[in-house]
Amino acid sequence: MIKNRFARTARAAVRTAVIACALGGAALLASCGKQPPAFQNLDITGNTQFGSDFALPDTSGKIRTMADYKGKVVVLFFGYTHCPDVCPTTMAELSQALQQLGPEDAKRVQVLFVTVDPERDTPALLAQYVPAFNPTFVGLRPADQAQLTKVTKDFRIYYAKVPGKTPDSYTMDHTAASYVLDTNGKLRLFARDGQGAAPWVHDIKLLLD
Repeated sequence: MIKNRFARTARAAVRTAVIACALGGAALLASCGKQPPAFQNLDITGNTQFGSDFALPDTSGKIRTMADYKGKVVVLFFGYTHCPDVCPTTMAELSQALQQLGPEDAKRVQVLFVTVDPERDTPALLAQYVPAFNPTFVGLRPADQAQLTKVTKDFRIYYAKVPGKTPDSYTMDHTAASYVLDTNGKLRLFARDGQGAAPWVHDIKLLLD
């Protein structure tokens, strides 16, 4: 069990590092000649490799897009409810970050959890799981494979099913990172998992100023 968990974490870390390196090079070129803010996460301002919008149902079935969160810093995380490590850790860190930001700044932040496992993550399950970390967090569930393929392709998210001992006990390998968009809906940061709340607080404050 421990060996399998380590293997999953290692695979996710390698894939995330590869993406980070690619993004870092592009961000460096985009910011050439400018003095960028001193973010603690990877600044990908101006990167054109990604889409910056989506159209996905929330747990009530309402289609959500970035327009719904205009004026807010948006943290976009891709995961699944049966995730044993990265997902609950990241969600807990984000919850702590919002608490540390204080109620006024926290109102201007929206965390979105996009499932890469809609087969098991029903709307009811997401509606229970996501707000358990923070009542303001919103779960989004692609309605079909086409929607899942589009949003993961747009944001260059890797995901793959890893078979378990039974058909329902599979896990999902996936990119272990989040994207952060500013109050104007522009993609700004690529944030790795497992960093604690402090970098989140620091960078979100910069984006809110």
